[in-house]
Amino acid sequence: MSQLLRLLPVENILLDLQATSKKRVFESVGLLFENNQGIARSTVFESLFAREKLGSTGLGHGVAVPHGRIKNLKEAKAAFVRLAAPVPFESPDGKPVSIFFVLLVPEHATELHLQILSELAELFSNSACREALREATSVEQVRKLFSPERVPA
Repeated sequence: MSQLLRLLPVENILLDLQATSKKRVFESVGLLFENNQGIARSTVFESLFAREKLGSTGLGHGVAVPHGRIKNLKEAKAAFVRLAAPVPFESPDGKPVSIFFVLLVPEHATELHLQILSELAELFSNSACREALREATSVEQVRKLFSPERVPA
């Protein structure tokens, strides 16, 4: 099982979420983590926005990897969100974003955090994988794309 797959439980995958802005996406993600992992939605929201103020976490090609550090979090947590319609995100290529992989890490998890971000950057650089994530019709299909047997380059 890949590191990404371990971080991404089925209940943390949202497909075709209706959101009109980055703020609304972060609010929905905060609610998801609160309901499924017991992390206060305000803590998630504030952590993601604090990181975003340092610079956009948009990667380009309609993908973003918002991430934040959470005090007292014991292990990294993740969520995958695909929007029904893309939202502006200040990405390097100027394109709006519809695919989000949200990563929460413990306050002091620097090496693990960097390894996960590196794996995500590699995964999302694959245009076939991005397209498969856009076209997936079930959470199981999405989860499979984060497995070691994912879409070839």
